[in-house]
Amino acid sequence: MKETLIPLHGGYRKLKSFQVAQLVFDVTVRFCDRYIEKRSRTHDQMVQAARSGVQNIAEGSQASGTSKKTEIKLTNVARASLEELRLDYEDYLRQHSLPQWTREDPRRQALINRRCKTADEVAAWVKELHDSGQDGQGGPCRRKSSSTSPTPSTTSTSSFPEFAANAALVLLAVACSLLDRQLASLAKSFESEGGFTERLYRVRSSRR
Repeated sequence: MKETLIPLHGGYRKLKSFQVAQLVFDVTVRFCDRYIEKRSRTHDQMVQAARSGVQNIAEGSQASGTSKKTEIKLTNVARASLEELRLDYEDYLRQHSLPQWTREDPRRQALINRRCKTADEVAAWVKELHDSGQDGQGGPCRRKSSSTSPTPSTTSTSSFPEFAANAALVLLAVACSLLDRQLASLAKSFESEGGFTERLYRVRSSRR
């Protein structure tokens, strides 16, 4: 096949990175509306960071037809936005004295294996986790006793934001990993094939 000046491009909706980033966005909007003061700057920043992850993947994919450099740049912006969002979730857990799941926590893999497609499915998984009475490493949740004062991590209701924030962090880890691999692939392709200028030269040369 002859090389075309503007190759097939876009198709970002089929990218796994876009799909997971979009899920993170939907989960973040729900999380912020429930657990972050709506008039706070944090609420707006978290939602915007999540949105930036989605929009820049899409824009980069669409721009790839005429500029691989723009695609790489925007994909990297998406990756940076999701990293910012990851820090916001980690800050939320720390500031509310809620535990962050370790890399070895089985709940992380359990959520990945669930392959949730929508925020509703993630919320249903969080509810199942809460109702099952599971705490770190699959042990029983610590319950409030009459002789002790409740702390954020021991009351049954507080496990919802704990589980929801950690679930978002799991999804963010997946999205960031996918984007890291996508960026590496884009960089390798650009190094070997060049960008629009190089393609323009090859196409014109082949038609002389």
